[in-house]
Amino acid sequence: MRTYNYKNNWQKLLTPEIVAMLTQIHEFKGKQNLFIESKADVLTGLLDIAKIQSVESSNKIEGIYTSDDRIKKLALEKTHPSNRAEEEIAGYREVLKTIHENHDNINVTPNIILQLHRDLYKYGVSSKGGQYKSSDNIIEEELSDGTKRVRFKPLEAWATPQAIEQICEEFAEVLKDDLIDPLIAIPMFILDFLCIHPFGDGNGRMSRLLTLLLLYRSEYIVGKYISIEKMIEETKDQYYETLQMSSIGWHENENDYEPFVKYMLGVILQAYREFSSRVQILIESNLSKPERIARIIEDTLGKITKQEIMQKCPDISDTTVQRTLNELVKSHKIIKQSGGRYTSYIWNRED
Repeated sequence: MRTYNYKNNWQKLLTPEIVAMLTQIHEFKGKQNLFIESKADVLTGLLDIAKIQSVESSNKIEGIYTSDDRIKKLALEKTHPSNRAEEEIAGYREVLKTIHENHDNINVTPNIILQLHRDLYKYGVSSKGGQYKSSDNIIEEELSDGTKRVRFKPLEAWATPQAIEQICEEFAEVLKDDLIDPLIAIPMFILDFLCIHPFGDGNGRMSRLLTLLLLYRSEYIVGKYISIEKMIEETKDQYYETLQMSSIGWHENENDYEPFVKYMLGVILQAYREFSSRVQILIESNLSKPERIARIIEDTLGKITKQEIMQKCPDISDTTVQRTLNELVKSHKIIKQSGGRYTSYIWNRED
């Protein structure tokens, strides 16, 4: 029978690699939380971009799409959903908004999890929101030949309510007594949540929303400014691989949390690094807008797209970015590669 005991399982996770990542994240947290508190007004652009990317990427992982223009309008509450996919996208936006604005007052309990899941499906006529699964479910993967195989069999439906209550109690207990670094406890909790798979639908999106909530409550708020969901989407294969590795032997209490913990720490660390890079360009530099664009390209190892440049400089208009790119190409400072929607640029280091 599966049991949940984080305080007896976390110390073996303190490998040299994980300890090094924890140390770096702690350093980023100390420096950047102070910066965010003093400069929050100038980071509005990053907030909006992260919100759009989070809403888009977390749904895209689950195969839920709409157009780029519709995603932006839905994420920023400038339109209403027009179909089922957009209803689910708008629902994610609502829960994300709740977490961004109220995380200090939201303890992770079974009732809160049910309420957030209910709000995930607040649009449309679906009745599946806010209810645990009523029948057993399985996690399948589709093979290259189109056939499917069972990747993992989650906890039975009858055992789900008690299991969610147990992981919430265990998580609260270890954090209350400062027994575990939250950065280790959070992915352990999320792995168990995903292995329980408490809902008929929406488990993946709920796991990412709960990740943000738990990080924010432990004062790791980088996810407000850099989309952690997008980073997971961009490494989706690794995400699923480490999830599968850490779920082997889960029912028998023999699973190894390390692959998934290490993956999530890598995502969080990369988010802090990206935030540091964007802040340095956006705030700490006295360069003009064209000079900032040139610096971004020069500091990029390899190619970069126009969209990626705009993500790093949310205060610079599309027109200014395009004009600057044209001028840099004309002066041979950068090299334009490919064309159309896949156009990218690279700094000319031989000029």
